[in-house]
Amino acid sequence: MIVVRNVFKLKFGHAREAIDLWKQGIAIAQGAGFEKGSMRLLTDLVGPFYTLVMESTHESLGDYEQSAKKLMANKEWKAWYAAVPSVTEGGYREVFVIAE
Repeated sequence: MIVVRNVFKLKFGHAREAIDLWKQGIAIAQGAGFEKGSMRLLTDLVGPFYTLVMESTHESLGDYEQSAKKLMANKEWKAWYAAVPSVTEGGYREVFVIAE
């Protein structure tokens, strides 16, 4: 099992807007085949301000790759994702193996 964490640095003052936007994105992803409950949003409590993490779990890297390809080809996802840069300054991805 793996955890994929997409970490976004949000534009100052856009946290609420970004959270609402990503809730829509998760709904689209679930409609495109991501398992309900396999994705969640995290926001900063301490550390760099205006950080949002979209975390998902997958059976394997292969499973993640297949799911991501399918999602990136989804027209509704593409239209939705066009709004993400309006609230985001940058980001990065982390991938972890669930050890226990």
